[in-house]
Amino acid sequence: MTNVQDSSSSRRKFCLITVIPNIPYNAVWKSRGQTVAGGHGPCPTFNALHYPKGIFVNKSQTVFVADSSNNRIMKFRRGAIVGKRIAGKNISGYDPDRMCEPSNVIYDTQSKTYIICDNQNHRVLRWPRRSSIFAEELIINKECFGLAIDDEGSLYVSNTERHEVRRYRAGKYYGTVVAGGHGQGSRLKQLNHPTYIFVGPDEAVYVSDSWNDRVVKWDKGAKEGVIVAGGHGKGKDKTQLHHPAGLVVDRWSTIYVADHYNHRVMRWYKNASHGNIIAGNRYLPGNCADKLNGPEGLAFDRYGNLYVADSNNHRVQRFNIRTV
Repeated sequence: MTNVQDSSSSRRKFCLITVIPNIPYNAVWKSRGQTVAGGHGPCPTFNALHYPKGIFVNKSQTVFVADSSNNRIMKFRRGAIVGKRIAGKNISGYDPDRMCEPSNVIYDTQSKTYIICDNQNHRVLRWPRRSSIFAEELIINKECFGLAIDDEGSLYVSNTERHEVRRYRAGKYYGTVVAGGHGQGSRLKQLNHPTYIFVGPDEAVYVSDSWNDRVVKWDKGAKEGVIVAGGHGKGKDKTQLHHPAGLVVDRWSTIYVADHYNHRVMRWYKNASHGNIIAGNRYLPGNCADKLNGPEGLAFDRYGNLYVADSNNHRVQRFNIRTV
């Protein structure tokens, strides 16, 4: 079972309330993105990234990146060419000051700490904002990937080994399964390598069920999920996804998902039979401003601009919203 460390800080209520973006229903984004982080090749310098994964963007449009293959978390202020390393080192390890291929990062406003999925070390860390040398282990010995926090401050973690998502309430040492948990598979009560997750205001859990090539919604207390995007096998048709990754849901219940191996970002309206492309050039990879190559994490800023961790291009792209 999951081991959550018994300390006053680990029992403290998380306070990053899920930000549900208010995106205009028929919004359109510019086809050409702007590089806001990285883009200088896969190297460990502070102006570069190496296979970025999860991202989040704060109110000042500062971009935080799980810089996976550099084993660090990076921060890029708006307009900055050079970023700042805020956690980890460029060398992997299990020490309190190191990580191994982090996959996701979010921010806890109450404790002013970063919550990080240290993927290959199989642990979730709390990293103080003003310290680059110390991390507290919140969850250990679990193959975590995605992170989310709901309106009550509970932490959600996806587990790619057990094919489930668990919720950790404040003060509780063991998580409760809220999605999957019935072994690896494609039935509606199962997941297959769940990665990125998003939690709505009603505690509905949206999961990128990556190896099933679908996005699944699990309502609070549900015994099985409902397919809300993809689910027609891997492929490049608008009814299909191929290894869905980063995931955001807006106030209209519109789903935005990084379609990793199709090199595009898709929008699926509520109850729609198919999605439409909002970033990337069909299903062809590339490194031009209008193309993506293996997109991972997604985020929106408060203006509705779309941010994409363009992983195989080792950069984060911003696609500015065009109509409001």
